[in-house]
Amino acid sequence: VDDARRGTCMELGISPIVTSGLVMQLLSGSGIIHFDSALREDRKLLDGAEKLLGILITIGEAVAYVLSGMYGDVRELGAWNALLIITQLFMAGIIVILLDEMLKKGYGMGSGISLFIATNLCESIIWKSFSPTTVNAGRGPEFEGAIIALFHLLITRTDKVRALKEAFYRQNLPNVTNLLATVVIFLIVIYFQGFKVDLPIRSKRARGQQGSYPIKLFYTSNMPIILQSALTSNLYFISQLLYKRYGGNLLVQLLGKWREAEFSSSGQLIPVGGLVYFLTPPTSLSDIATNPFHAVMYVIFMLSACAFFSKTWIEVSGTSARDVAKQLREQQMFLQGHREQSLQHALNRYIPTAAAFGGICIGALTVLADFCGAIGSGTGILLASTIIYQYFETFEKEAQQGEFGAFGM
Repeated sequence: VDDARRGTCMELGISPIVTSGLVMQLLSGSGIIHFDSALREDRKLLDGAEKLLGILITIGEAVAYVLSGMYGDVRELGAWNALLIITQLFMAGIIVILLDEMLKKGYGMGSGISLFIATNLCESIIWKSFSPTTVNAGRGPEFEGAIIALFHLLITRTDKVRALKEAFYRQNLPNVTNLLATVVIFLIVIYFQGFKVDLPIRSKRARGQQGSYPIKLFYTSNMPIILQSALTSNLYFISQLLYKRYGGNLLVQLLGKWREAEFSSSGQLIPVGGLVYFLTPPTSLSDIATNPFHAVMYVIFMLSACAFFSKTWIEVSGTSARDVAKQLREQQMFLQGHREQSLQHALNRYIPTAAAFGGICIGALTVLADFCGAIGSGTGILLASTIIYQYFETFEKEAQQGEFGAFGM
């Protein structure tokens, strides 16, 4: 849970609904649940099961948070206050599920999960750039916002060079370098979105009708990073709860050791040992220099996890070479220059490679964002930038189809 949501009704965030969606997708993709996407009844049943699981996860996480002592000792809180906190967290989770459902029904573009992720990061960037609140990080009161701090330091300090240096490189608070790194990562991700291979396809039914089947470098889009983020956030959640309750246990310490972050106004916990510590990005370049093993382990984890999840996702989501070949045959389409029997073999040359290499690229960009100190974490920036680009593509596509004709587009 990030520092901004700590202690608010949105503390659980979108974790329950993301986890339930991924669990149902994996169950249906692996064949444990038999689901036919062509049948409307099956789609409604899966959607209902996903919501029910999301509600159960919300209740479970809310109860676990309170009973583990995240808001203080339950005996000191009292049964009534504990029940009230659980109810507030549960109702906030229900509101998130309803908002997601509203967008799925067509009252907007995209999904609620995507919108929440993008909005959360954009809010974080705006706040850390222009926050007017003052924080004492050991150098006296300073403005939290990087842009406001830059102008404040330039106006109040007589040594302008030193003021610029402090604004660009100050520690423990957002600085201008973090902001510039965020912008650069956004631009790099948008640039990589354009990398694709267009396979020429033709129709058997309509003679002369031809088109192309695009295979993007980010073939699985942001799913590898969503799956990796869901895995680590659930590990953090379990580790924090266990450490709060059984901090002296050796197995619990092997999973993760935690302490309260410096200068945190809301008691945010950070990992300082165990498995979860090595799954957490280094906080700065000096941290990388002092503990290179941590940095190397984090890089290996990110690259391998994103490649693995990307390869796995194409199998369970119906986007593998076999599934695409089946869809093209059903539409009576074929690849130019290839026999119908070799369609799957031809697609196998591109799709698994694009999935694995695209996953590695996403992992590498996430690591780069983390190492550069970009605002909102590398995972958050990768998710937000890919989601914003998808919204741009959707908006452009619907505008071309005349959906926004009333607005003169």
